[in-house]
Amino acid sequence: MKLRDKYRLSRTSLLVLLADIVLLNVAILMAFVFTSKFNFVNFARLFHLWLRICVPYTVFAVIVFYLFRLYRMIWTLVGLRELLRVVPAVLIAILGGVVLDWLINDPANNPAIEMSGWFSSWFLILVFTFLLTAGIRCSYRILRTFLHRPNHEHGKEQRRVMVIGAGKAGQAIIKEIQTTQGMNRKVVAVIDDNATKLGKYLEGVPVVGDCSTIVENAVRLDVQEIIFAIPSAQPSQRRRILEICNLTKCTLKALPGIYQMIDGEVGYKSLKDVSVEDLLARDPIKVDNDTVLEKMRGKTVLVTGGGGSIGSELCRQIAAHSPGELVIFDIFENGAYEIQQELRRRCPDLKLSVQIGSVRDEARMDQLFRTFRPAFVFHAAAHKHVPLMEDSPFEAIKNNVFGTLNTAKMADKYHAEQFLLISTDKAVNPTNIMGASKRLCENVVRYMSMRSETKFVAVRFGNVLGSNGSVVPLFRRQIEEGGPVTVTDKNIIRYFMTIPEAVSLILQAHAFAKNGEIYVLDMGEPVKIDDMARKMIRLSGLEPDVDIKIVYTGLRPGEKRYEELLMAEEGLQKTENDLIFIGKPLELDAEKFEQDLARLREAAEKNDPGITALVAEIVPTYTDGKQPAAT
Repeated sequence: MKLRDKYRLSRTSLLVLLADIVLLNVAILMAFVFTSKFNFVNFARLFHLWLRICVPYTVFAVIVFYLFRLYRMIWTLVGLRELLRVVPAVLIAILGGVVLDWLINDPANNPAIEMSGWFSSWFLILVFTFLLTAGIRCSYRILRTFLHRPNHEHGKEQRRVMVIGAGKAGQAIIKEIQTTQGMNRKVVAVIDDNATKLGKYLEGVPVVGDCSTIVENAVRLDVQEIIFAIPSAQPSQRRRILEICNLTKCTLKALPGIYQMIDGEVGYKSLKDVSVEDLLARDPIKVDNDTVLEKMRGKTVLVTGGGGSIGSELCRQIAAHSPGELVIFDIFENGAYEIQQELRRRCPDLKLSVQIGSVRDEARMDQLFRTFRPAFVFHAAAHKHVPLMEDSPFEAIKNNVFGTLNTAKMADKYHAEQFLLISTDKAVNPTNIMGASKRLCENVVRYMSMRSETKFVAVRFGNVLGSNGSVVPLFRRQIEEGGPVTVTDKNIIRYFMTIPEAVSLILQAHAFAKNGEIYVLDMGEPVKIDDMARKMIRLSGLEPDVDIKIVYTGLRPGEKRYEELLMAEEGLQKTENDLIFIGKPLELDAEKFEQDLARLREAAEKNDPGITALVAEIVPTYTDGKQPAAT
């Protein structure tokens, strides 16, 4: 910036400077009028004395105002902080005026001046100067706000909005809606549980009740949109309030939690649509990631399936804790590319390698491990879609079982410190080939733990909200298309967790890991898929079975009405985290398992449709998925 530009004033600032010159003298004239008690002779005498110092005083005052940056304000945003700068500027200007007047007019020795009147005049000059100079600065913003009041688009009705939370965040949202062009919204009510705020007004909008009155007031005031504006709310409080809001026909928006707000600024652009994840999410699992990930610092970490939902979140968490090198391996190049670009932006100093290939390719896995020699392996690569795997069972076995075996063998061969398998609740008493294949993967982990110095562990959890292929994106797409929403069975239930919860569990298991264990998360209460579908429809401002039909299609091959997290014979053992348990692994006959794997490999390579019967023979708890499990 050039020096002359630094000191150059804008046209608006120059106009305010000229106004100050006039107002400084107007303040003096007003003070003289009051001091002279409206007597013209007295006023003329005071005015004559003033003419001797008016020029030096005005120049001095303007210089003081400039030094206090009173001409460098953003005029459209003038507020209390800017006005407080006026106070010391005016005091110094008046002090300078008193000194100039004393030096030039010598009031103590001038018979024409009464000292009491002289002091009164300067006190009034001080008062009027502050009122006029502060007033001109406020008036610019007030006038601009008045002249530029937002108008909604012609012919488009304003959406009636209710704001939850009469705090600073709610105030900021209301103010932005009221002052921003093209918002097409009108805030008609505020809700807050603080009884002292009831009946009061926030930015001119009444606080009409507490959260128990949300539904009632939404109907009474014809509200179309509800904004949750309490970023500091605890997850349980947030869920409770959003559940009430979901009973209305309004669309819901919310500020993210205080720890999720990147820059801390609150505004309409910060709002996001309330999702079913917000309604189902539990209090987050408390994991000290710094401690958990400390042993990865400076070491090479491999994530297979790193472009998937769980794999990519693992990569984000690991990348933030300074590994020596992060290696992402995936056969799906689009997902791998997306996480690569994201990590390059977020972690520019990270040593990152993205490799494309299949875990089914033993030679490729050998090359991968030989090149990078990872200390830690997170194996998330797998086929997971139940109906698809029912139609292609040999592919489930090739990818899940032998992909896991290939990766585990390489972890052992190249002396990795730890191998962690991502498993699923569908591995418990499986009724589909996908679940049975993951049960076999857990057996691979136990088998390898018996013959290797590498630590082998598995982590088992339920469905992940928002993951690729989960029911949530399917329902969302069906709602956007106008329905119907398809639910397989009215009574079907599932356990759900968020992706951050799942990754927290995986990382905690990584920290706890000894050898051969299966870690299980306390998933909380199961969720009826039918209830989830209805909540998602209401979140879109629509009514289930009225605006959007729900159609029950029947259980698909291999699908359970419920999922189990642990086989009864495995038992549970507590860990340091109250929500994480260890399922003690069953005994495994290593020699027989090797023979079973050889038979499976032969059947898979021949694409033998009879592979399902072979899997049922090897996994005793597996029942033919073509017959729905009894509830």
